[in-house]
Amino acid sequence: MKQKEALAILEAGHNVLLTGPAGSGKTFLLNKYTAYLKKKQIRVAVTASTGIAATHIGGRTIHSWAGIGIKDHLSPRDIQALTKKNYLKKQFSQTEVLIIDEISMLQAHRLDLIDQVCQAGKKNSLPFGGIQIVLSGDFFQLPPISKGGVAAEFVYKSNVWSEMDLRVCYLDEQHRQNDKRLTQILQSFRQAQVGPEVVKLLTGRMNQTPKSAIKPVRLFTHNVDVDFINNVELAKIAAPEFTYHLTGEGEKKLVESLKKNCLAPENLVLKKGALVMFVKNKFKDDQVIYVNGSMGVVVDFDENNFPLVRLHSGSEILVTPDSWAIDDEHKILAKITQIPLRLAWAITVHKSQGMTLEMAEIDLSRSFGYGMGYVALSRLTSLDGLYLLGINDMAYKLDPQVSAYDQELLALSRQAKDNILPKAYKKQGSLL
Repeated sequence: MKQKEALAILEAGHNVLLTGPAGSGKTFLLNKYTAYLKKKQIRVAVTASTGIAATHIGGRTIHSWAGIGIKDHLSPRDIQALTKKNYLKKQFSQTEVLIIDEISMLQAHRLDLIDQVCQAGKKNSLPFGGIQIVLSGDFFQLPPISKGGVAAEFVYKSNVWSEMDLRVCYLDEQHRQNDKRLTQILQSFRQAQVGPEVVKLLTGRMNQTPKSAIKPVRLFTHNVDVDFINNVELAKIAAPEFTYHLTGEGEKKLVESLKKNCLAPENLVLKKGALVMFVKNKFKDDQVIYVNGSMGVVVDFDENNFPLVRLHSGSEILVTPDSWAIDDEHKILAKITQIPLRLAWAITVHKSQGMTLEMAEIDLSRSFGYGMGYVALSRLTSLDGLYLLGINDMAYKLDPQVSAYDQELLALSRQAKDNILPKAYKKQGSLL
């Protein structure tokens, strides 16, 4: 399905599962639909399953929005107590559309909890109390986090899933990769058909030397490797250091949540020559200044000690403080401000989800979960930008149960396109 077709179904008011491969434009479409709703003065809550994902779309975690926090179980009494909290009462009364991004990382029982809370809060027995639900994500990417050694159930195993009358919009356009070889590799992962040709393409990228003057970011599967490399590399630079402290304002718990999940560090130390990565998107007059994942090197500091960063393209940008905020109906509930950079000699695969990278050194030799290899490789725009440090058998694997379900989603998306779109267009006309 094309973005235009998916937007038509969204604007028709259906509950929607927006899915598709990495780079197919899911987040872009969510932002477009959110802008449409705000223009129509339709009240929307923008959330995500993780704090990092929430910062990408300017929202908050679904756990915070629903008031469930980290709880796995709520009694009827607990739910009634939540509905009596003034901020939640106001929130439920004002929410007409609920967006949950990165749905693959939300556990099934949590979606059922959110449904129960919404029904109680809206005093309506329809799924989610009659709120239009928009779920977005790719089940082939990182799965829900398991607890106590017990595998977490994907969200489509929830009780409410079959009651939602979901329309599946499976995007098939590719807006990130511009390389047929990389597209072929990623498709083979999704189809569980990684053959000798794909293995040869990937192993052919091992022991390659980056040609760019800017060293590519390194992706690792474990935090300990990332922290070690970044600290060692910065210490190698014999130059004055400049430290930038993150500031926050607004509701204390929300500020702490933003701090915890924002990719910008609370204390950022930079030196001339430091390799850095932008952790936010910035546009001016519809022109891209930088995007989350853009790489560069600090080449100087201005009179205010703000860093001047030279991008891979050669252009230079003076980087000033930027903000991440949680807002509700145009009111800012919490905000943090920091230089939108982080040291970028290394980053975890987990934190790379949602990023676009022109080049990266990727070590998949210690992959330990389904989807890790796919997530890491799908960050890249081309195979030429891949410098593979190592790979194990687990890196090639995606969850077999997801592979089976993916075929069902493709069929449901074709059905939605054939049966629903004509009605949507007839009712609303051209939408883009």
